Amino acid sequence: MSTATSNARPGVVRIAATADLHYGRYSPGTWRQLAADAAAEADVLVICGDLTDDGRADEARALGRELTQTATIPIVAVLGNHDFESDQVPDVRSALAELGIVVLDGESCEIRGVGFAGTKGFGGGFGSRALSAWGEPIVKQFVQEAVTEALKLETALARLRTRTKLAILHYAPVRATVEGEAEDILPFLGSSRLEEPLNRYGVAAVCHGHAHGGRPEGHTSAGAPVYNVSLPVITRIDPSRRFRVIEVETDLSGPIADA
Repeated sequence: MSTATSNARPGVVRIAATADLHYGRYSPGTWRQLAADAAAEADVLVICGDLTDDGRADEARALGRELTQTATIPIVAVLGNHDFESDQVPDVRSALAELGIVVLDGESCEIRGVGFAGTKGFGGGFGSRALSAWGEPIVKQFVQEAVTEALKLETALARLRTRTKLAILHYAPVRATVEGEAEDILPFLGSSRLEEPLNRYGVAAVCHGHAHGGRPEGHTSAGAPVYNVSLPVITRIDPSRRFRVIEVETDLSGPIADA
């Protein structure tokens, strides 16, 4: 594969993808450079959840200001589990939206001919070992949350009319990109229920975060690339990087290059 550069090419959209910024855990000013670098290398910045550390609106507002002060490109995001911690999700979303950041929760948007469909996702495990809705009500509620998130993803994808579709999640839709984490927590890092709508709607690629110790790449059963863009995964490969650049052609159904 070729490496993405800052030189735009006709019909190609460059997406800088990252996740797990955990604003509040790091010093103020940490993310201004990330936004500036993303604007220099890409056409869109995507953040796959855990924008904040404690899920507070003030964290979201401060992060949004850092990003939008230096980013001159659109920013699209989904929330992660940390963003739910303080029960301020509406305020977190509003704080980001007021600064021009698009936060998707079962919704979609189109930028430069690429359709973005996003939702948080949920856990539950993968394949034949996925948790079933059987037994105690609390187990059924847990499974229903994963089903609901998969339906939200399906709805978002169904609304898109672009040929090229990119899915943005926090939780993983396949096991491959969470492998490397401790075996006993894998069911809490994603759900294969998220994979079915990805296959049905022929996404070009999927980006997610959450699995800090996972692998950088995998594929859906239909062959679409899945990228774990959690910041710890990115910096483990290259300590100088804070995002991964994915290039997609707007008139094709798949990615042509990544860096």
